[in-house]
Amino acid sequence: MKVHERFLKYVMFDTMSDESSESRPSTQGQRVFAQALCRELEEMGISDIRLDQNGIVYGRIPSNCNEGPTADTKNNAPKEIPVIGFIAHMDTVSAFPGPSKEHPPRLIENYDGGIIKLNEEISLDPEKDGRLKQSIGRDIIVTDGSTLLGADDKAGVAEIMTALEYIIKHPEFSHGDVAFSFTIDEEIGTGIECFDIDALGADFAYTVDGTAFGEIEYENFNGCSAEIEIKGFSTHPGEGKDKLINSLLLGMELADMLPAWKRPEHAQGREGFYHLTEMTGNCDICQMRYIIREADKEIFKDMKDQLIRAAEYIERKYKGSQINVKIKESYSNMLEKIKPHMHLIKNAGEAIEELGTTPISGLIRGATDGAVLSYKGLPCPNLGTGSFNHHSVREFVDVSQMEKSVELILKIIGKYAK
Repeated sequence: MKVHERFLKYVMFDTMSDESSESRPSTQGQRVFAQALCRELEEMGISDIRLDQNGIVYGRIPSNCNEGPTADTKNNAPKEIPVIGFIAHMDTVSAFPGPSKEHPPRLIENYDGGIIKLNEEISLDPEKDGRLKQSIGRDIIVTDGSTLLGADDKAGVAEIMTALEYIIKHPEFSHGDVAFSFTIDEEIGTGIECFDIDALGADFAYTVDGTAFGEIEYENFNGCSAEIEIKGFSTHPGEGKDKLINSLLLGMELADMLPAWKRPEHAQGREGFYHLTEMTGNCDICQMRYIIREADKEIFKDMKDQLIRAAEYIERKYKGSQINVKIKESYSNMLEKIKPHMHLIKNAGEAIEELGTTPISGLIRGATDGAVLSYKGLPCPNLGTGSFNHHSVREFVDVSQMEKSVELILKIIGKYAK
């Protein structure tokens, strides 16, 4: 099956994750998709497959390097080859639903470079999206403007599955043990807590969860979340003189104490940010939620300290108020865990060049499961998938880039088998 055909099949599974759910996976649709993947893997002829209680798929194709030209014939033993893993997540973000029979994705063959009308209100314009402009003359897949496409990360799932199928169908292709996993709830940050590194059994791995083909990402933001509870003092407004403390206004003042240039709408490149994601409550009590992101570890620490100092200042300024700040660490910059294993970047970069593209390395202005796994002992950079505009109804994939991503996976496997 071609990678784009597989992708079109996969996006029809409803796998939105749900942040409010306490179950694992957070939605039943992810488990249904996992079961379908396991059946497909069995049909390919892969027997070493495991679907765990959390809905995570683990599997492995054993090495054939004791049978082919790379065998250690002197000792009649398999060549020592590291086990390389490939990981993609099955869930999609809950901002929009995924494609359905009523709202199917659309394959545009040989895209002519014009404005693509998704529906009466939403279009894709190559003059406003340089990544779409680069896809002129190629096949692309788009939405109808009312759904996500689900390429984040079903493009990665489809590419790994297509590479696995190639390995099974081509026994002449020399490879070491190839491990793979399809994970849950990446979009809400909880699935990786359930991930069993020992079950994967890889020495090193790649997440296949990026955008453009040719990307090798091995540096990401440090990240945390902050929950702030502000208690004011409520009275009848007619009797509020020198008594009333409005918690909502205190929250607004606290937000204004943080640098405006460190908001997402003003930050770019390596610049971090404070992002106020939610503010609820009333005059008496309110809650605020922030996410904080920054590449540099020391600046990241200073940003957290600055938020706490601002809260303490407001509390001192308004006697009788109470402000509680809880900070929860999310992930750290994977760079320091990848540096001792730069062969991962070297081999992927060489493979990308062999496929006619210049490797692109940059900072992930967020993170992947690979960042967490790297700190758990599994070095895990991220590869591009040929998909763009994630988390948006304007999401699209470039089919030729998806095909190259499959070839990249195979080339990386082959390099470690040499």
